[in-house]
Formats: sequence, structure tokens, C-alpha cells
Amino acid sequence: MPLYPLFRPLIFALDAERAHRLTIAALETLPARRPRPFDPRLKVRVAGLDFPSPVGLAAGFDKDARAADAMLGLGFGFVEVGTLTPRPQAGNPQPRLFRLAEDHAVINRMGFNNGGQEAAFHRLEARPRRGIVGVNVGANKDSPDRIADYVEGVRAMASVADYLTVNISSPNTPGLRALQQSEALDALLGAVTAARTPGVPIILKVAPDLEPAEIDAIARSAIEHRIDALIVANTTVSRPPLASRHAGEGGGLSGEPLKALALRRLRDFRAATGGALPLIAAGGIASAQDAYARIRAGASLVQLYSALVYQGPGLARRIADGLLPLLARDGFATLEQAIGA
Repeated sequence: MPLYPLFRPLIFALDAERAHRLTIAALETLPARRPRPFDPRLKVRVAGLDFPSPVGLAAGFDKDARAADAMLGLGFGFVEVGTLTPRPQAGNPQPRLFRLAEDHAVINRMGFNNGGQEAAFHRLEARPRRGIVGVNVGANKDSPDRIADYVEGVRAMASVADYLTVNISSPNTPGLRALQQSEALDALLGAVTAARTPGVPIILKVAPDLEPAEIDAIARSAIEHRIDALIVANTTVSRPPLASRHAGEGGGLSGEPLKALALRRLRDFRAATGGALPLIAAGGIASAQDAYARIRAGASLVQLYSALVYQGPGLARRIADGLLPLLARDGFATLEQAIGA
């Protein structure tokens, strides 16, 4: 029997951000351990990297690269740390993180709070290089040149990252999503790819709140600049019907209410790219069935975060194990055969 449901009422009695800080602190104390091997049928090759499982940890959970190895040990096939900015920043005023328990959702307006790239670099440099750890980079809120911040992040973190994610889709830094617009995106991707380190893939993370013309423009620019993959998608500023008393809070909504929108956007980007770019699905994934639906819709990998709040750290392994009977049911010998099927 999973232990997390027994502890969840105690965790939920705490303020959401305090509970998260305590969770990271506890994970830091865990001894490094090698995870139980994954079934070889789950192996996926994306952007030149061999992922032992398609189930990864999304950015936002481990902002400062303190718990990557602990999360790999708990059954994630890969972990993405950050978002990290060139300089440390406090983020937005508290309270800024809200559980919507009735909706199995979270609203956050954290604002890229992190201790900066230098501190995270030293933590990542000191860890043994086992397991796939990506680094998500962003721009400081008060930066006069946000494109320069992304270039700095790509250069600074490349030697300790298995891949780099350029995050221009957070709704909690004013004006950041404007970098998804055509001319700004071309300038950003041109600068970032010029600064890239050979052999370190660059991934672009996009928002779910996009119009068809924007989707087409992003897909075209990503292909032209040889971006290695797209993460679809970040949190949403839209508000479907919600039952929680926190429904009116500002910020990005994630979890169960995002599932349908994130799946639509995944299908949109699959169509817009024509399968020319690997896609990584995020948003509202809480079960093997959810993950499998994204894989069938064109995702090579999936990422979780909000579902962990409600189901605990064993979820990644349960999803990975749960994919195997779904593949067998549909006659696929490997997970790669199911991508986009």
C-alpha cells in the first residue's frame, strides 16, 4: 500500500509553499541510490539521448537543482531542474502557490524564484553524471535584455546539463510570453542556437494559450533554427470551471483542469510540425492512461509535477509500469512504435 495517502493530510495542513520547501529539504537528505531498471520496451531516443522511461519530472519542482538524484531514484526516467535565471531573484510576493484540492489542480505565480545559475551549477557539477538531468533556463524579471539572459543561461549551464530548455512560456514574469511572437522568437532562437554547445540539445517550452497562427509560426521557427524538441505545454492563464475557493487566484493553472487543453495543443503542434520535431507532453498527466494518450497523440516523452501533490512520489514508477500493458493491448512491441500512432 502506498504510504503517501497516510501523510498527505499532514502535508496539506501546511501552507503549500512551505510544504514544498520541506519536501525538497527532505529529499536532499536521501542517500543517492540507483533506481530499479526500467523495462527495455520503455526506452525512447530523443534528440540523441536515450531515455530509460518516457516519464519525467517537469521544471518547477526542483528549481535550484537540489533533488535531481533523489527524484531519479524515486522512479523518474529523467528530471528537469529550474527555471534558473542568471542572477538570483526572490520571485513574486507571497502567497503565490495554491492547492485546488477539489479540482486536483495547482495555481502558482512564483515568478522564477531561484538562487541563480551559479549556485545550481556547482550542485550539478558535484553530482555523479548518471541519469538524464535537463536544465530549464529563463530571464530575470528586471533584465534589460532578456534574450541576452537566455544566451547566458545556455552558455553557463551547458557543461552540467544533458539538455537545456528555453522557457518563454511562464505567465508569471510580465512580458515573457511575448517572446513567443514571431519576430521576437526568431531573434531569440537565432541567438540561443548560435551560443549552443555541440551535443547538448536545446528544447523550447511553449504555452497552451496560443492561437493557430501562433502555433504555426512557433513550429516553423523551431524547425528553421533546428531546435531539438518542444515541450507542450506550460501552465494556462485560462480558467475552466473550478470548484476550489482558490479558483480566482492569479497565475498559471496546472493539474487535472489543464489536461484537455494540453492534449489539444499537443495535437496542434504535431500537425504543425508534421512530425519533424520530437514533442514532450506536459499538463494534467496523472495516470498511465493520460501518458499513453499523449504518446499516441505524438509525444515522445511526458512530464509530471502537479499530480505528485495529490498522488505522491511513487506516481512516476506507477505510470511507467502501467504503460506496458497498454502497449501490449494495442500490439506495440516498444513504446517508440506507439508515438503518434
